[in-house]
Amino acid sequence: MALLPVDGGGAVGAGSGRLARVSARLLPGVFIGSQAIAEGLITRRQLRARSYRRLVHGVYADPGLVHDHRLRCRGVALLLPAGCVLGGHSAAAWPGAPFAGAHDPVTVLRPPSTPWAGPQGTRVHQADLAPEDVEWRDDVPVTCASRTAWDVAAQESLGTAVAAVDAMVRSGSVTFAELTARVDRGAARKGVVRFRRVLTLVDPRAESAPESRVRVALTMAGLVPVPQFEVRAGGRFLGRVDLAFPGARVAVEYEGAHHFEGTQIERDDVRIAGLESAGWLVVRLSAADLRDLDGVVARVRAALVR
Repeated sequence: MALLPVDGGGAVGAGSGRLARVSARLLPGVFIGSQAIAEGLITRRQLRARSYRRLVHGVYADPGLVHDHRLRCRGVALLLPAGCVLGGHSAAAWPGAPFAGAHDPVTVLRPPSTPWAGPQGTRVHQADLAPEDVEWRDDVPVTCASRTAWDVAAQESLGTAVAAVDAMVRSGSVTFAELTARVDRGAARKGVVRFRRVLTLVDPRAESAPESRVRVALTMAGLVPVPQFEVRAGGRFLGRVDLAFPGARVAVEYEGAHHFEGTQIERDDVRIAGLESAGWLVVRLSAADLRDLDGVVARVRAALVR
C-alpha cells in the first residue's frame, strides 16, 4: 500500500480510518497528486479547486506551509529513484546555507546506473556517492555538509560557493578540518583545485551571503577587507561594519531588506554619521549593487585612494 507523507513525519494510507476526515479538509504536508487520488484521499476536482501549492509537476503541498526551497526539495524527494539524493545548493539549506530561492531548481545527484532526468524544476547531475556522503534530513536524502560544500564549489560561481561554505562553517555544520579531509580524500578528483580555491576564501565571520560575495569580489581584485570589524575611537565603540580597511578607515556596509524595516534605516544613518565624524568613509551597498560587482570594486578602490 502506498503511503503519503504528512507534516510531522507520519503517513496517511488508503486503509487508514482517517480517510473520511482527511478528504473533507486540506491534505497536510507534501504529497503526490496522482497517489492521493488513487488512494481515495482526494478527487481530481478537489485537487484543482482547493488552494494546494504545486511544487513540481504532480507534487503538491498544503498552502499553509512556509514556501521556501526546502519545501520544494521535500516535494522532489517524493519522486527520487533509489540512490538519488539532493545535493549542491539544495542540500546546503540544511547545514545552514539557505541561499537557494523558493523557485530555484532543485539540485539532484544521481548514480551513473540511474538514468533519471527529473521533472521540470530540477537540475540533475551524475555523480558517484559514497555511503558516508549521504544523510537524511526531514525525511529527505541529502549530501552531508562536506560533500555539499564540494559540490557547491563545483557547480556555483566562486562568490556564491564561498558564501554557502561561509554559512555552513559559521553554523557549525562543518569544520575546516572536515573540509580539509575532503580535499585529501579527493586529491586526484576533478574539481579539487576549485574546492581548494574556495577554502582559501572562506571566512565564517561573514554574516550574510551578499557580504561574502562582495568580500570575494574585492579580494579577487587585490583588495582584502576585514569582515565584521569593530570600529572604536578614543576607546569608544562606534559600531561594527560588514567589511573594513582599517588602515585607510574605509568601511563597506551591505544594507539588505531588513535594514528598511521599521526604524532600522534611521538607526543605520545615526551609526554611519558617527563613523564619518570619526574620519571613516562608508561605502553603502544595496541589492542592486550586487548585479555590478565590478562597479562595487571600483567604488571601494576610489574610496581607498581618496
